[in-house]
Amino acid sequence: MSRTPVALTIAGSDSGGGAGIQADLKAFARCGVHGTSAITAITAQNTLGVQAIHHVPPEIVLAQVRAVVRDIGVDAVKVGMLGSADVTLAVARALKELPTGTPVVVDPVMVAESGARLLDQDAQGALVAEIVPRASVLTPNLPEARVLAGGQATDGDSSEDEARELARVVLALGPRAVVLTGGHRARAVDLFVDSAAGDGRSGTIEIPGERYPDGAAHGSGCTHSSVLAARLALGDTPLEAARVARALAGEAVAHGLRDIGAGAGPVDVLGLARMRAS
Repeated sequence: MSRTPVALTIAGSDSGGGAGIQADLKAFARCGVHGTSAITAITAQNTLGVQAIHHVPPEIVLAQVRAVVRDIGVDAVKVGMLGSADVTLAVARALKELPTGTPVVVDPVMVAESGARLLDQDAQGALVAEIVPRASVLTPNLPEARVLAGGQATDGDSSEDEARELARVVLALGPRAVVLTGGHRARAVDLFVDSAAGDGRSGTIEIPGERYPDGAAHGSGCTHSSVLAARLALGDTPLEAARVARALAGEAVAHGLRDIGAGAGPVDVLGLARMRAS
C-alpha cells in the first residue's frame, strides 16, 4: 500500500495512558497505520482504577468523526467505550455516514478492569440495537459476551461448549464476525466465527496463544481490537487480522510495564524497553 492507511478510534480517554484512546493510537502506530480519534468520554484514571468520568456531548463526538472523515479519510474504525445512550446513538449515526464498505471493529466495553462501569445501563440496549449490527468484527471478552447474550457479566470460566455457543449467539445479533477473546478463560484461546468460517464441527475457528500471568494486562482488550482494526485497514481478512491481533496483544501483555503505577500495569505494544536498549 503506497498511501498511508488511516484508522479511526472512537473511544474514551484514559489519563493513565494504559487503555482507551491512548492504547488504540499506540496499537495503530505499532502496525504502521496513522491513527485518528474521536473521544467519547474523559476518564480520570490510573493503574488503581477510574476515579471520575466526563461524557463528551454527543454532537461533539459526531463532529470529531465528521472532521476526520471529510479531510483525512478512514480505512477502518475501532469503536470502544461509548459511555451513555446519547453518545451511543451519535456514534451509530457516525458509522452510518462512513463510506460504504469501511471495516468497523467494535469492542463492547462495559466494565473497566478495576470494576468501574464504563457503559450506562440504559445504553446497553442502544449498543446491541444500533452498534453491534454495524460491526465487521465484534470482540467481546467472556463477561461481555454473556451480557450481550442476555445473561449476567460473570467472570467465571466457561466450558468449551458454552464459549462456542456464546460466540454463535452473539454472532446472531448481527455482526459479520465475532472474536470471543480468551483472556477471561482458563484456555487463553480466542474463538473466531462468521458466516463463512468453520472447522466442520461448530462453525468456530480457534486462535491459540500463550497466557502470561506475570505480565501486565491493562489495556489488552483495547490493544487487541485496535490491532485488528489496523490490520483490516492494511487489507487483511477478518480472520488474518484476528490472528495478528491475538499475537501482538499477547506480546504486549508479556512485555507489559509492571513498573508503572501501584496497580495493574499497562501493556506495552510498542516495546519501550527495547527502544531504550537500542
